[in-house]
Amino acid sequence: MMRRFVIALTWLFGCLNSVLDAQGVLIAPDKPVSLPRPALNTGHAPFRPPVSGSYKIKQLRVDARIVDQVARVQVSQTFANTGTSPMEVQFLFPLPYESAIDQLTLLVDGKEWSGRLLPATEARSIYESIVRSNRDPALLEWIGSGLFQTRVFPVPVGTERVVTLNYNQLLKKDHGLTDFAFPLSTAKYTSRAIENVEVRIAIESTVDLKNIYSPTQTVDIKRTDARHAVVSYSRSNDVPVTDFRLLFDVGQGAVGANVISYKPKANEDGYFLMLASPEVKSTDTTRIRKTLIFVVDRSGSMSGKKFEQACAALRFVLNNLHEGDLFNIIAYDGTVESFRPELEKYNDETRRAALGFVQGLHAGGGTNIQGALTTALSQLKDTSVPNYVLFLTDGLPTVGVVNEAQLCQSTKAANQVHARILTFGVGYDVNARLLDRIARDGFGLSESVRPDEDIEAHVSTVYRGISSPVLTNATVQFQLDGFKPENGPAVNRTYPHGTFDLFEGQQLVIVGRYQNPGHARVQLNGQVNGQPQSFEFSAMLNPVSDDQNFAFIEKLWGLRRIGEIIDQIDLSGKNDELVKELVELSTRHGILTPYTSFLADETVRPSVTSFEILKRTNTNLQQLEDVSGVSGVTQRSLKSSLQNAANSVVPAAPVLVAESQGQPSSAATSRSRLSPAQGPPGNPAASAGTVRQHGNQGVYLRRSPGGGKQILVTTETAEVDLERDKGQIEFIERYSDSYFTLIKANSVVENQILSQQGDDEQLLLKLRGKLVLIR
Repeated sequence: MMRRFVIALTWLFGCLNSVLDAQGVLIAPDKPVSLPRPALNTGHAPFRPPVSGSYKIKQLRVDARIVDQVARVQVSQTFANTGTSPMEVQFLFPLPYESAIDQLTLLVDGKEWSGRLLPATEARSIYESIVRSNRDPALLEWIGSGLFQTRVFPVPVGTERVVTLNYNQLLKKDHGLTDFAFPLSTAKYTSRAIENVEVRIAIESTVDLKNIYSPTQTVDIKRTDARHAVVSYSRSNDVPVTDFRLLFDVGQGAVGANVISYKPKANEDGYFLMLASPEVKSTDTTRIRKTLIFVVDRSGSMSGKKFEQACAALRFVLNNLHEGDLFNIIAYDGTVESFRPELEKYNDETRRAALGFVQGLHAGGGTNIQGALTTALSQLKDTSVPNYVLFLTDGLPTVGVVNEAQLCQSTKAANQVHARILTFGVGYDVNARLLDRIARDGFGLSESVRPDEDIEAHVSTVYRGISSPVLTNATVQFQLDGFKPENGPAVNRTYPHGTFDLFEGQQLVIVGRYQNPGHARVQLNGQVNGQPQSFEFSAMLNPVSDDQNFAFIEKLWGLRRIGEIIDQIDLSGKNDELVKELVELSTRHGILTPYTSFLADETVRPSVTSFEILKRTNTNLQQLEDVSGVSGVTQRSLKSSLQNAANSVVPAAPVLVAESQGQPSSAATSRSRLSPAQGPPGNPAASAGTVRQHGNQGVYLRRSPGGGKQILVTTETAEVDLERDKGQIEFIERYSDSYFTLIKANSVVENQILSQQGDDEQLLLKLRGKLVLIR
């Protein structure tokens, strides 16, 4: 007789109080089945021979149409029976919290299957029975929710079944933002990557769409007009580690802005996120004119394919300037040559002449960076228009001023109009720190183009972003009701800080912290064609957050703050306070950097001290002495990705590898250097093993001091010594009555961390002020 299996697919829709993990797990009711976790610390899961009841997810496709606040969603998931015997399976769909779903239908290979909706009380007993009988924590976070349950349907050996779910849902609106979510975080519950993940969301609104933002994924947003947009997300052979979430708001006016906040505890600083978007399109009459100078390296090292790509990038910019823009081209090697002696107004005639100038360029000679930049900056005189310098080089300065500090000082002094300098370092032979410093002093950004990447693609992407400014020299000011100036600023540590430009089609994301809650007036000030312009709107900085709905703001702020700390250490040197803050933020949020990547090492004991971590981080920070080469460029690329993070996804950190430098490896002869290979944060298998995400917090796997099961620790329990502190620890056996009593007392977020625990692991955490070890 065929064994009966249950496919427990926990899918999350709508607006949750916290971000939960989705799961696809086969659970056998008659005996325990281990979770198919990915292998730890490697990029490849070990070979597993087919077993009775094994399956894989081939495709997951989500198509949603949102009209104002109502979503019509279709989810199609393709399963393949990779086992050795037929499977009779049942589809369980836990209902979202605080969601309103109707017209729910389920299709299996086009045939409609009946099911029934169970209330939370009845569903809870089913969840608990699965957890108890199958030793499976997958459903812990769903205990207490409702359930949709189907009849059993067959999946023969070697065949596939396409399960399609259709439903309508009324989306929640919070702080003016409509919230749509779907779970993709199956990393803990699948033994292999999903072959294809596709998410497509079409948004229609009766009022103009303003901010469209995903805090969890990097999405593609296409706006067909002011009231329609299509958001898409696609990955292949992926083990998603975060759920999909999309926020959007609507409104009237040239710039739409919204502020949301999150304050974890009343006695701690809160975090805010400000989203701002301009109108979808500017007209020729309202378009801000700009000045742009392209400074291109034509030294001998640029010859060949690199120079061809650089010229193609230059032609792209020339063909996409706007009528009336001012422009020029500076080409340099050991000498400096200009297209025209002064700025030219862009029109068809000057465009064709500039293209001819590009056609005549050739590579050869030295690299006079200082001469090229000062020549370009000396042509910029008008402060009433935005000024941009696109600077491209593939090498180190060899002619003129070559000292890094002197070169940066002369460039900064020559920039009299607050021009934004955007640097492009091509290859690994550049001084990446020099380009970062030039960009920072020049109010711009630094971009790295690796040897196997296309220069034109990088330049065209950056240029599209800055091609149409709608508000320049912009600043943001918060005025808290009843808050006096002598109390200090209402908000602090905002990123980006200083002035910025807002561009057509751009999603401006500002994060910061606040101490005092309350109603606030927010002013977005700037210039439009040299004339001051101001936009004002209200905001609420929460006194304390009752749920985790906007908890991602804290982690996003942590990402940017870490990037800022690394930048300060890189350009100004180390100090103890910065290093300590880097370690604290990295550890708390599970944000691994090249300097704290050892936190992912499961051989580290649970009670490692803060002093030891600081000492190792200080040693690793010596890598910043590499200003060029693979290590130098890779470090600056990661730093930039942290500083400019648009969502809470942790970028992959480079890996520290030992180089013997041609001699036998030893402490005296070898040195650790960075490799651009993906480290633990970018490796789903390693992330699911040694570093796991519990909301905003990092959870770490550590070796047991007694040689038994490894231990998962949180930031609150990382320094607990099991022997020294055993009198303060409550020991609970997993899946015992005490374990389920604990589950009932926990919140959803607290149960989420319990689901992180694997079969061969212990979990040490602090719950309601008490230390608990689950073994």
